[in-house]
Amino acid sequence: MTRTLWRDHAWHLIHTEPQPPALHMALDEVLTHEVGAGHRPPTLRIWEWGGPAVVIGRFQSLRNEVDAEAARRHGIEVVRRVSGGGAMFIEPGNTITWSIYAPLSLIKGMSFQEAYAWMDAWTLEALAELGIEAWYQPLNDITSAGGKIAGAAQAHRGGAVLHHVTMAYDIDATKMLQVLRIGREKLSDKGTQSAGKRVDPLRSQTGLARAAIIGHMIATFRHRHGLAEDTLRAGELAQAEVLAQEKFSSAAWTADVP
Repeated sequence: MTRTLWRDHAWHLIHTEPQPPALHMALDEVLTHEVGAGHRPPTLRIWEWGGPAVVIGRFQSLRNEVDAEAARRHGIEVVRRVSGGGAMFIEPGNTITWSIYAPLSLIKGMSFQEAYAWMDAWTLEALAELGIEAWYQPLNDITSAGGKIAGAAQAHRGGAVLHHVTMAYDIDATKMLQVLRIGREKLSDKGTQSAGKRVDPLRSQTGLARAAIIGHMIATFRHRHGLAEDTLRAGELAQAEVLAQEKFSSAAWTADVP
């Protein structure tokens, strides 16, 4: 396998209507496979959330990460993704999430740290253009002088790399602390556990609407790497809907690490 560069690929963009959390998990698995098999070109997918969710990493303990009673009380769906990394608290409109599906040749010969930095470089450029001085914080964070902005995770499947990132736009930290057990410890350690506290680095540091930030990020990616409009194909969506129902909505998968 020969190492490739971003401009060696014809990148496609998927940015569709809001979708349920379990379907997002399934789409990551399906689209990674499709790119690895050469059935679809390398793709950037922007997520829109159809409901609130806690997304835990592939190897995280469900009971250690999530207060199940609080999640039920708030109507929050708990799902497990295929990649590692930490838990995410999501409500529609409070984060910006995307996935990149690329051939493994794009990161050939790189360490994990090098691969994360490589895949996040366009994001740092976009943030800088919006006035946010941010940098990559190994292994998988993007941070700024004002604190952490984003977390990333990767998975390698069938000749492709899945790299997905979630950035905090405007998060209700009070609710997050009720649902995420680890979040309570982290924020308490930082002395920031207070009623009404919001984690809003993108909103407060840019003063822009979430849609405007997404639009700028897409423009930055297109300028650096090229990007053609695309959509989910019927076969991809059908595969993902089955997978969402049979795997990512199942108690067996979600509690795979109890």
